Amino acid sequence: MTSLTDRYVAATVRSLPETQRADVERELRGSIEDHVDARREAGMTAETAERDVLTELGDPAGLAARYSERPLYLIGPTNFLFYRRSLIALLAIIVPISAVGSALVQAFMGEAVGAVIASAVVTALSAAMHIGFWVTLVFAVLDWTGASKSGPLVRWSLDMLPEAPERRAHRGDTIASLVLLTLVLVFLAFQQFFPIAWNLDGPVREPVLDPALWSFWLPYLIATVIAEMVFTLVKHRAGGSTWPLAVVNVVIAFAAAVPVAVLALAGALYNPAFLAAFDWMQADGVGRVLAVGTAAVALGVASWDAIDGVVRAARAPRSARRRPLAR
Repeated sequence: MTSLTDRYVAATVRSLPETQRADVERELRGSIEDHVDARREAGMTAETAERDVLTELGDPAGLAARYSERPLYLIGPTNFLFYRRSLIALLAIIVPISAVGSALVQAFMGEAVGAVIASAVVTALSAAMHIGFWVTLVFAVLDWTGASKSGPLVRWSLDMLPEAPERRAHRGDTIASLVLLTLVLVFLAFQQFFPIAWNLDGPVREPVLDPALWSFWLPYLIATVIAEMVFTLVKHRAGGSTWPLAVVNVVIAFAAAVPVAVLALAGALYNPAFLAAFDWMQADGVGRVLAVGTAAVALGVASWDAIDGVVRAARAPRSARRRPLAR
């Protein structure tokens, strides 16, 4: 079978319980091969036969639901998968943007830290409730009016199959990570010698970060960024996430995030002369919002990175989880 079958099987079994995956994969591959062979004997080419068989099997998420005997309902089964994907995408995009926007508005207005956090939480919950209600209502109306009888709004095709797990980490992800880390390194050095912000009087020629940090913390942070770059290359070389790599990833992520958070909360991260160049930064509570926001972002990014590494390691095949850090 080609990578098309591999991608289809991977997309089907990834949402099944661990105890079912091996049996379902074996059964599904055997069934696909049998049907492809039958069509080839009838005169079809191997590629055409494979595409016809996979197309007839349909959306792998629906096939996985049948294997696990989990019914798809709430919205009718015809459009349930599209509804779920749309809802998740909108929540993931709109809710964080709404919360951050609300927090920034409150911070610029000089509100206290508690008011800023409360506003962000309330806005996020309100946005999530509205998205959930209106998206569900739209899909429900489509079902009630019979618009779904002619088939799903978006018909599934083989072009929508996700890529199968590969032995090597996706090159694009690796490149993006290295570019981002390089930009962080450039910022840490550039902000010391060149202006990166402007006020009404022109460029602010004070460093963003406290120059006193060059005695230890800035070199330390630069070292952690370089360590993250080396780790990214090692992960790419290893072919993806493994349990040892997941552990190393957690250590590196928090080795950088925790000092940044502590320095920010202690008021020792940002250069006071740089902050003094902006009148709005002198308002009551703004400095505290900046400190808390920096700490939250640093710890949030580290937590997300750590959790992502653990989840990827857990989803990897058993043989891949035991691979050494490098070959």
